[in-house]
Amino acid sequence: MKMRKYTHILGIDEAGRGPLAGPVYVGAVMLKRKFRLPKEKVLRDSKKLSEKKREEWFTWIRKEERGGRLFSSYASVSPEVIDRVNITRAVNSAAKKAAMKTVKKSGKRPDSFFVCLDGGIYPDFKVPIRSKTIVKGDETVPAIALASIVAKVLRDRKMKKLSEKYPGYGFEVHKGYGTNGHIRAISKRGITKMHRLTFLGNFPIMKEKKRRGFK
Repeated sequence: MKMRKYTHILGIDEAGRGPLAGPVYVGAVMLKRKFRLPKEKVLRDSKKLSEKKREEWFTWIRKEERGGRLFSSYASVSPEVIDRVNITRAVNSAAKKAAMKTVKKSGKRPDSFFVCLDGGIYPDFKVPIRSKTIVKGDETVPAIALASIVAKVLRDRKMKKLSEKYPGYGFEVHKGYGTNGHIRAISKRGITKMHRLTFLGNFPIMKEKKRRGFK
């Protein structure tokens, strides 16, 4: 599908699809189709950037947004809702919300922008918005790469805050992913309200404790 007739590209990506704990975040960034990124900065998928580089890019995104040169937003879904509707629906719902918030900020008409979604995201906009899901889009489409940074930075910050509320689980380190240290912490301390029960179903700890040990 040709994008040349559109003046802007809206990129969407998520962070936190696979962890055992914490919310999932979806970021959205709208750029002019011919937007020029700074030559001195190397843009990659957020997972391939260091935390320091992600924070630098996030600061740059906020600066560009204050100058009206791009628009961004995000949406998140809690572990409770993820368990209730499943992770795919949660991601697609958050993607729709993040996209529509960004569109509202921009004031752009649906026929002026094209939505590029990272692989695995298929929201139902139910409005005349043209979109395409691109496999590994965070590596080839700048708007998606920037959206991935928004999602990753904000989710990591959230997990650090949760580590203060739930000390001893290491959320600030593994960000909710199923590391050995995280599994040991669950075995020792129990399951918190931030854990996704549907993701723990196949773990021996879940079979042993079931729903005991909530904090």
